[in-house]
Amino acid sequence: MSDKQWTTYTMEVNGFEYEAQFSDEAVNNVFLPFIKKLTDIYGQVGRKIIAYLVAPPAVGKSTVSQFIEKLSREHVEYTNIRALGLDGFHFSNAYMDAHFAVIDGSTIPMKMVKGAPETFDLDILQEKIREVRLEGTKWPLYDRIIHDVVPDAIDVEDEIILIEGNYLLLKNPKWTNIRAMADYTVFIKADPELLKHRLIERKIKGGKTQNEAEHFYNTSDSKNVELVLNNSAEPDEIWILQSDGDYVKDDDE
Repeated sequence: MSDKQWTTYTMEVNGFEYEAQFSDEAVNNVFLPFIKKLTDIYGQVGRKIIAYLVAPPAVGKSTVSQFIEKLSREHVEYTNIRALGLDGFHFSNAYMDAHFAVIDGSTIPMKMVKGAPETFDLDILQEKIREVRLEGTKWPLYDRIIHDVVPDAIDVEDEIILIEGNYLLLKNPKWTNIRAMADYTVFIKADPELLKHRLIERKIKGGKTQNEAEHFYNTSDSKNVELVLNNSAEPDEIWILQSDGDYVKDDDE
């Protein structure tokens, strides 16, 4: 991984413990300044704040957000951050089995496009964001063992909430109110070819053949990658995922 200095951290993401590597440059030049920024905003507004970490699939949003939470709790000079995911706001499998979605003008079973923007319950998401900002609440999660939503699974009382997801900045009328609820936003860019490679490798590691993984990418993942990269509103800050897995701030900001 080049001449950069990397540190291995023990992480827990989606209930699974594993090791993740981050460069010291990313920690010192990207993540810690971001934590300081949110701490400063919290001090200025005098209330709980909501931040979004937005990126296309395979960028590592869940791992990065959990790592930011870990860093915030290890540095006593900053306010603790609680990392939460958007995936808990999928409609349940039972709901999707019984409903349809309109995709590109065609009405199809919702379960066939699970993970698309149309498969999220935005009314409940908006309600939960309001609650967590005002008084704390219980937050749902997506259980990757049963592959379904578990309502009210997490108690949330923290002062800074970092929500990670693909569609939080989507330029779509149905997501406008969601976009407007954030106090600060970050978008992680990545080269589409890098994401293609990472998504196919992910599916192969999950047990699919090369052909199956490529077919899934071409029919599903690629559409979500293009949608998020090309149809997200301008964030407050941009990071870039590099080919070696490192994160840097966008010098063009």
